[in-house]
Amino acid sequence: MRKAIVLGGSRGIGKAISESLKSLEIDVVATSKQDVDTSNLESVHEFSRKNDTADILVLNTGGPPMMEFAKISEDDWNRYHNQLFLGFCTILQKISINDDGYIFVISSNVIKEPNSKLIISSAYRSAFSSVFKILSKEYAQREISCINIAPGPINTDRTKELVDNVDEYAKTLPMRRLGNPQEIGNFVKSIIEHDIKYLSGSVINFDGANS
Repeated sequence: MRKAIVLGGSRGIGKAISESLKSLEIDVVATSKQDVDTSNLESVHEFSRKNDTADILVLNTGGPPMMEFAKISEDDWNRYHNQLFLGFCTILQKISINDDGYIFVISSNVIKEPNSKLIISSAYRSAFSSVFKILSKEYAQREISCINIAPGPINTDRTKELVDNVDEYAKTLPMRRLGNPQEIGNFVKSIIEHDIKYLSGSVINFDGANS
């Protein structure tokens, strides 16, 4: 049986992906922050020692709150540098993905359209996306497909933290609604179920034509 590790798999988009993969009879390790906290490198190393191989890896984590650049502290920069960048890089170094596997990163639409109020997320998610793109060429030699999913406004707790009036905000979107986390879950499932490989190295905007 294939094994999948889904970081942040206990809620939101991560949970939707976990549930979709379970329907394919995949052994899913769906983590919460208590299992592995990517802002804490000791936690990352401990988790990687216990889970050192997988067929499918989903790199997913929440992001920082909205902050103005002038008010971002050094502690903020350091914490989210680990959470959004170094923690993921360390996991890719420590967890071996089996040949013919998949790696997904759930990033954000800020990697294509940086947001002045989400400057930390814009910086570190873009930085990791560059590393991920470079590594996709190396992984491709072993038929491991790397796909970067960049969600826009999805109906999650994260969106509700960032938007004051979600209902009014939804009316301004092209589809007049937020995306459903399960849509992303089903997308990931369909790629694996149908053995789609040649999409590797791509960034998929998942934002209902909002970008």
